[in-house]
Order: sequence, then C-alpha cells, then structure tokens
Amino acid sequence: MTDDRWTRVSALFEAALGQDEPKRGAFLVQQCAGDDELRREVESLLAAHAQADGFLTRPRPPEMPALTPGARLGPYAILGPLGAGGMGEVYRARDPRLDRDVAVKVLPRALAADAERLRRFEQEARAAGRLDDPHVLAVHDVGEQDGLPYIVSELLEGATLRARLDEGALSLAKTAAYGVQIARGLAAAHARGIVHRDLKPDNVFVSRDGHVKVLDFGLARAIAPVDAVDSRTAPLSAHTTPGVLLGTVGYMAPEQVRGEPADERADLFALGAMLFEMLAGQRAFQGGTAAETLAGVLQHDPMPVLERRPDLPLEIVRLVRHCLEKQRDERVQSARDLAFALEPFTRPLSTGRLRAWPRPRRGAMRSVLAAAAVAAAGAGGYWAAARAPREPPSYRQLTFRRGTVDAARFSPDGNSLYYSAAWDGGRSDVFATRLDGFESRTLDLADAHVVATSPGEMAVLHPAAEGNGLSLARVPLEGGAPRDVLTGVLAADWSADGRQLAVVRRDGERTRLEFPPGRVVYETVGMLVTPRVSPDGARVAVVDQPMLGNTLGMLVVADGPGRARVLSQSWTDIGGVAWSPGGDEVWFTAARAGNARSLHAVTLSGTSRLVARTPGAMFLQDISRRGGVLLTHAHPRCEALGRLAAEADERDFSWYDWTHLSDLRPDGRMLFTAEGEAGGPEYTVYLRRAPGAVPVRLGEGHATEISPDGRSALAVARSPTPGLLILPTGAGDTRRLPADRAFAEYHWAWWFPDGRRVLLLANEPARPAQLFVQDVDSGAMRPLAPPGVTAYRHRPITPDGSRVLALAPSPSGPRFVLWPVAGGAPSDVRGLSASDQPLQWTSEGRALFVRRAGPVLPVSVDRLDLVTGERIPWRALGPADPAGVGHIGDVAIASDGASYAYNCQRTLSELYLAEGLR
Repeated sequence: MTDDRWTRVSALFEAALGQDEPKRGAFLVQQCAGDDELRREVESLLAAHAQADGFLTRPRPPEMPALTPGARLGPYAILGPLGAGGMGEVYRARDPRLDRDVAVKVLPRALAADAERLRRFEQEARAAGRLDDPHVLAVHDVGEQDGLPYIVSELLEGATLRARLDEGALSLAKTAAYGVQIARGLAAAHARGIVHRDLKPDNVFVSRDGHVKVLDFGLARAIAPVDAVDSRTAPLSAHTTPGVLLGTVGYMAPEQVRGEPADERADLFALGAMLFEMLAGQRAFQGGTAAETLAGVLQHDPMPVLERRPDLPLEIVRLVRHCLEKQRDERVQSARDLAFALEPFTRPLSTGRLRAWPRPRRGAMRSVLAAAAVAAAGAGGYWAAARAPREPPSYRQLTFRRGTVDAARFSPDGNSLYYSAAWDGGRSDVFATRLDGFESRTLDLADAHVVATSPGEMAVLHPAAEGNGLSLARVPLEGGAPRDVLTGVLAADWSADGRQLAVVRRDGERTRLEFPPGRVVYETVGMLVTPRVSPDGARVAVVDQPMLGNTLGMLVVADGPGRARVLSQSWTDIGGVAWSPGGDEVWFTAARAGNARSLHAVTLSGTSRLVARTPGAMFLQDISRRGGVLLTHAHPRCEALGRLAAEADERDFSWYDWTHLSDLRPDGRMLFTAEGEAGGPEYTVYLRRAPGAVPVRLGEGHATEISPDGRSALAVARSPTPGLLILPTGAGDTRRLPADRAFAEYHWAWWFPDGRRVLLLANEPARPAQLFVQDVDSGAMRPLAPPGVTAYRHRPITPDGSRVLALAPSPSGPRFVLWPVAGGAPSDVRGLSASDQPLQWTSEGRALFVRRAGPVLPVSVDRLDLVTGERIPWRALGPADPAGVGHIGDVAIASDGASYAYNCQRTLSELYLAEGLR
C-alpha cells in the first residue's frame, strides 16, 4: 500500500470512529462505494485486525515479516515463512538438537503489545500443550526472544480442510474418516476440560496421507467477548467474519450466538456444520450478511442434505441433523459417541466388479479344450465376452404356505434342504425338500428348530423334557426320535464334518459362546445369536446383541479364549450368518435403520461390501458349498389390537409396520412408539388423541406414559446419549431431564400421580438395574430401592403415589413387594407370584390386572384382589388370525377396565433359493 493510499485509509478509519458504533459499518460501506481497490484494502485490514481488536479500531500499517531466512529464534533456525494470519506468523524452522524440521508461530512485536492478542496467543500454547493426542497439533516448546513470543509445534505437510472444501463436496467415506478423527481430537480436549470454541475448516489440517489435526486453540476456555461487526451491512466472507461473538459466523452454536457460556456441545455443533459442508458442498448456514447467517443458526434448519446428495444413507443424514440441534440438551452429547457413530461410514461401498467365488476345477482335458477355444475365438470375441453384462442373480421361492420359516439348512451334498416352520398358526415342525422339486414332507418333530446338518444327521433345538429351556438333539436326516446331547442351549452349530460343536448358553448375567462345549471363547451381557463354524472348523462367527431384547448388534469372529475380533458393528438390526464356501468371508443380513435387512459380506480383515438388497426384510439362513444361498424373505409387523369401551369386537390400531403400544387411557387416548422402518434409528413417539383419529407425532424416543394432566408424554432417548425426554402433547418444546448420575442404560420411566416426579428404572455402568425417584423440575434423584430391585413396564406406582409394586430378589427367588416411596420396609403382595406380570391398577387401587404365565396364544389375564388374594379370570387375549404370530407383547389396560389393547408380533415369511449372488 502506498503512503498516499495508507493516509487515505487511515483517515477513513478515523472518520468512522467519529460515528456512533452501530453506524460505523454502514459508513465504511458508503465511503468505499465505487472504489473496489479501497474496499478491498479496508476489508483486508478488518480481517487482519478485527478478530482480536474488535470491529473498528485505528488500523496499523502493514508490517514486514518479523523473521527472515537464516534468523535464529532461540535454538531454532528459521528456514522460511509458511503463512500468516490474525493470530501470528508461521515459519518453517530447523531444530538442530533433534535434527528435525518444526513449525514456529510468532506473535510480532506490534501484536505482542496488544494485551488481548498476547493473552490469546498464550492461551493457545497452554491449551494445546496440555493435550497429547494424535489428532491435535502437538506443541513442542514455547519461548520469547527480543519481545517476540513464539510457539514451536510439529510441522505438518498438507492443507487445511478449508482448502479441501474449496474443491467441492467430499465422499461419504472421506467425510466420515475426517469426522471420526476430528471428534477424537475433540474428545481428548474435552476430557481435559478444554473446549475449542472456534472449530471450523480453517482450523483443521489434513496431511497428505489423510491424517487430521485440530489446530488453533486461541479461543479455548473462557474468553471475554470483543466488539462486533455491524452485521446488518457487513457482507459474509467465504471464511471468517469477525464479530463480537466467540467463534466464527456459520459454525457457532446457537448458545454462542446468544452470548451464553459454551461447553463441549458447542464444538459438536461446529463439527456438525462441518460434516454438513463436507457432504453437501456448501455451508449449513450461509446468508447474504452475517446477520442473516446468525439468524439462520438461531431460527432455521439447514437445507436437507439429501437434496444435494440423494445417495447418502439416511442414518448419516440424521446423525448430522442431531449434531445441529438448536437446544444443546437435544444435541449429540459426547465427541467420543459421535466418533463411534461415524465409524461405520468410513468404509466406502463397493461399486466395482465383485469377484466371483472359485468354481470347482474341471478335468485337465476340458481345461485344455476351453483354452484352445478362447484362443481360436480371437481378440474380438474375447473382449465381447468380457464386456457382456453379468447374468443377474435368480431367486426361486421354495415355500408357499402362510406362516413363519425360522431356520433352514442345506444338506451336506447341497441337493436337499431342511427347514423348520410354523404354518397357519400351528406349532413349529421340521420339513425336508429336494431342490429339484417343490413338495415338502414333514419329519414330525413338533416344536423343533433346525440349527445344523452334517453327513447323515441334523441338529435341532427342542423343549427340554424336564421343562427347563431347550435341549440340543441329534436326529437322522431321514427322520426319527431326537437324541438329546446338551440342555440349556440357546443356539448351536456344527462343523462341516459334524465333529465339532459350538453352542450358546446363558449363565446368570452373561451369555457365552462355547467352542467346543465347556470352552468359553466369547461372552457378553446381551445375547449371542446364529453362531456358525467356519468351513475349516477353526473359528466361529456369531452376532453379539449387547442389549437383551434388542436386535442392535455387531458381527464377531472368535477362534479361542480372548481371541475375538469385531468385523462389523453399529447395526440397528442384525441376524443371520453364514460363511462363504472358501471361508474368506462371512455373510450376514443387517440394517442400519428399521428392519429391512440387506445381505452383506465382510472379510476377516474387516472389509465389507453390500451383496444384495431386496424389498422387505431378508434373513440369511445358509450357503452351500456350490454357492447357493438360502434366504427367508420376511414381512415382520408389530400390530396393536384391542377393544375400546362399548365396542363389541377387537380392531386394529396399528400405525406403520411396528407399533409398540405403551399407554392407554379410559378416554381412548393411546401413546405408542413407531419402530421398524418408519420409526427411524431413534424411534418415534406418537399420540392418538381419540379413537379413529390420525396419530400425532410428538418427537423421537421410546414412549412410556402420558402425564397425569395429559399435557406431555414421557419418553426414553436411546442414543447417542441415553436420557429421559418430556414431549409436549400440544404446543411447546421437548425437554431433556437432567441427571446427576451417569447411566449406561435407561430401561423405563413412569409418572407419579402428582406430575412433579417420575420413577426411573436404569442402571449405572457395571451395576444391576435400579429404581430411582427423580424430580421433574430440578432433575435431582434418589434411589428408591437397592440395585437389583426392578419393576414391570405397566404402572407399578399405586394410584395414590405412595408405593411402588417392585420385583425384589430374595434367597428363595424373586418376589413382588410394595415398596414405600417415603421410605420404610416393603410389604408382600397377596396372591401374586414371580411368574405373573402386573399390567394395571384399578382406579381405586384395590385390585390389579395380572397376566398369567402360559402359552404364546392365547394370553390369560386375571383380576387380582389385593385384599383377599382372590383371582378372577378377566379375559383371554389373542388375534382371530394366528398365522405368523410368535409373541403377544405388552398389554395395556385402561384403569377402569373397560378398554384394552395389546401388541401382537407377526412375521410372515417365505423361503427362497438364490443363485448367482457374488
């Protein structure tokens, strides 16, 4: 800038300082009208100085670089400049003591004289110096020489994330990979009590090998605000707009925009905005001016990213949206959880040609003739064949009756198959059929389930003779009486030769995979399903579902005690496992959201690919040695059936494909959760306000109860941070109840009659479930009973709110007791056994509706008088059409006993043979 130009710019700033502060920006814009060169110089000075000094101060003339090549700063030899910004100049330097190049950041003397600039510079050094994480820039040294404060850090080769984004949107895999690394760097900072507060693409560095580092902790921790740009007139720059607020416009969380204290969740909002930008190729919040952008952060949601990228999985879209929630309590709560949630998306989907399995070798003469034929065909014929479209897979339906196929296996020679199914509402049986026909014959094995075949025999699970769980039995392939091998078995598989056995058994609080029986190779607190032994008999693949009763899980391969690897994780619905014929891949069926499972394959090193996707839900049953695949194509539904007061017949209250009924009131109001395909990964809460009315969506979560005044509903949030939500049934905002304890899982919650407290069933990490009483306003909670004392889902609180019907352990086994809310010893309940399931108190509190233990259909409900202990049969519940019904779930009864509804889980499926899948 020439001296004359500098004099003019300086005079312009002096004149602007004479204006009222809100008018300074408008004054500068007006003075620069028609003079683009002047406007650029003014903007340059603002960008260089305003971030630290406030919007408008007397600018300083441009300075020469503080250091030149060959200069020394302490022990470091300056090699040359790397860059400069509002917080200092960065140089490449040589550390002769360790014979390495480093980066040296210097705060020039003029800036060091500014107390605020110096404080931020020192803050950056302290914050980064406290961190030791591979995803945070490592600080080696700090010092000062001749009035020049400096920071010495590792030297990075690459570019900022901003430079990458200037080239356009990133792939899903690269976005997730960068996001995981940024989240891990933030997690390390948050664990040390450090909040970045200015996370943006400019402060993230990507090395040439894709390694990510978080930079610039100059705004970390609590920093006093500075003066602001007049956002009514200032144009929004592509990168940083200076302002009164701590952070950068477009990446600041709403609480930062409002000038409120910011915690680690502000960093997660900024990371959400960056994830959006990486996927969409444009900023999540960008208006014509800073004011418009800030208004967007506070009031508007960003454009749906699917409009720009319709190819993205719905799960990643919902995750990014969850990061950008306006209310911090509804946002992703932990950087570590966010990294875990992003991890599954770091592996790109395979789009190239998939390799085929090796075919059986032909005879030597046939191979020679085939080679000669190819050579004689010439190059043109060869390329025509190579470029010909691959024959699509074929699917042949094998079963045609109405019901459920629960398991199927190929015979050892691959020419026949054996399957177990329950048709037309009847009992399960085992059937055999040849693949060259359609007729199936029954083997008369009632209530048996096929788990494996081997030469001459099959393994089945059937009810144990002593009535204690299931027994594993051997049965000849042609049929006959089962011969029991083991009892207490939940799942099993044989090796191909029938000599090695893998079994799953439950022992107390743990589920164990034993291979062979008695040798535990893997265990979990949840459930293990579909174990499959590899073709060489060396290892077992199994699905680990960590939460009992929930199909969320991961695929694990174990080959010995303590030697287990997770090959694929974070599936919301997973089950069905088989090994490829060569044993180099494990195939499985799973879904990221809902229950529409697709077929996937994963190598033993963890590289996964999509094999096939079809409408509805697939379940992988088996793969033959020749590559044929047995699949069941299922139509799972959870129906809500029932009858309201004065109605003569039951009717269907279902909504979408999976309706989980939670609460029914005497006036016909129903609270339920939509799960399955329509419910999304976090489930969705609905309220049906009147019989026949269209349900109203209240929000995400799993519903539990309508409040006593009917103005809100209680729900359990599942992930990424478990908690309790209060959802308004009318106008209002969702509220997350604060908790003064860290819970690993929230199981259920109920309102007290006063509406000011809730009863919570949850468990702290590594502890049994426990009942707590929590205040709705303050969030304060206290244990109601010791750990291990639990309650059933439907209304354990007495109508007057004084006691809780709980299931407590005792030396003779669990028993029901009435636990006083105010404190004191619990009392026994007459006429109620541990095998009963309490459903609802009558309105006066004298009696209970109780579900009796018994068969799947029908379900018997009694009315138990708690004073006399007398039980009177009330009703038998079950659908008129029992086909495919495997379970009657929760039963909801209105307190006046005039209305009821129940969940009916129905799965109708057909068995298919797929050929040509690769």
